[in-house]
Order: sequence, then C-alpha cells, then structure tokens
Amino acid sequence: FCAGADLAGFAAEATEVQRHLERGAFVELFLACEHLGKPLVGCINGHALAGGFGLALCCDLLVCSETATFGTPEIRVGLWPMMIMSIVNRNLGRKRAMELFMTGARIDAATALQWGFVNRVVSLAEVRENAHAWAREVAAWSPLIMHLGRDAFYATDSLDYEVALRYLQGQLTVISMTDDFREGVTAFLEKRAPTFRGR
Repeated sequence: FCAGADLAGFAAEATEVQRHLERGAFVELFLACEHLGKPLVGCINGHALAGGFGLALCCDLLVCSETATFGTPEIRVGLWPMMIMSIVNRNLGRKRAMELFMTGARIDAATALQWGFVNRVVSLAEVRENAHAWAREVAAWSPLIMHLGRDAFYATDSLDYEVALRYLQGQLTVISMTDDFREGVTAFLEKRAPTFRGR
C-alpha cells in the first residue's frame, strides 16, 4: 500500500521552512479525504506504515489482505508521527495509539481487525475484488444521504456531546426533507427497491 515518506528526502537540499510548507500538502490531503462527500473504501494489500498508515485510516471502510501490516516506525529513526497522530488517535484510541508511537512496532492484519480499525481481512487474492464489491454496495445507496451522513459523522468528532446531539438533530431534519428520503420510505412501504436520484 504505502510505506510512508522517503527518508532520503529529509536529507535533500531544502530549508526547514520549505519542508514545513511542503508538509502542508499532507494536511490538505487528509482534509480532502474527510470532506470528499463520498465513501472511501481502502484496499490494503501490503504495508501501511507511517504516512501510509495515516492514509489508510483516512478511509471510511478498510479491507486488507492477511499479509497486510500497519505501524508507526518513526520513533526508530528519531521521529514522531506528528502528521498522522490525530487520525491514529481517532481510529485507535489513546492507549493503542501510544503503544504504536512509542514502540514503532508493526501489527498484523488479525491484530488490526481485533483493534477495530480494519473492517475485513481476506486473502491476498480476494482483497481487491472484496474492496470493489463493498464500494459498489455502498454506492448503490442515495449519494445525497451518504454525503450528508458522512459529513455529519466526521463533523461530530470535534464537538461537545450536547452540541453534537443538537447538530445531528438538525441534520436529521435536513435529511428528512430530501426526495431520496421520501423515495426510500415509499419503496419500503411498497416492498420494492428504491430508486435514489441524489435529491
């Protein structure tokens, strides 16, 4: 998948200010993933380390092969995973995240599934088709409702509990005013498959 940044790049002829500004692209990439408005289904068929681990965790759903590995090896070269720390914390919780940050250990696919940041573990031969099938499945639902729901999911990450509840109350009202909501309920009552139009 991705083994992180090229460490040789740290020795390149660039000032620290230039490197700092270039790292901003990583921030923008993470934010773009969060604000994409469409489901991101990740397919991990190898190593997802350092920044690659962060990219994997940007995905809404993760399918990985039995041979996949995950980790934050930065400490082993005198770094700390600053650029991915926030997304790792969101997905793993503080204790598991700190375990990886402080040890630089790699974890296997079975452990990733047990820790809850991978949804499915399949054979290497099946990983791509499994991810594509899952993407087709979630793409069959209303794109508008998926967009609104996904945005609400991520928006509540940084909200106080009561503020989040009030926000979600408003989002449910917005969703219930859509044509796709009406179509979904009508199709359910008529015992047929819905035809969502993204309105």
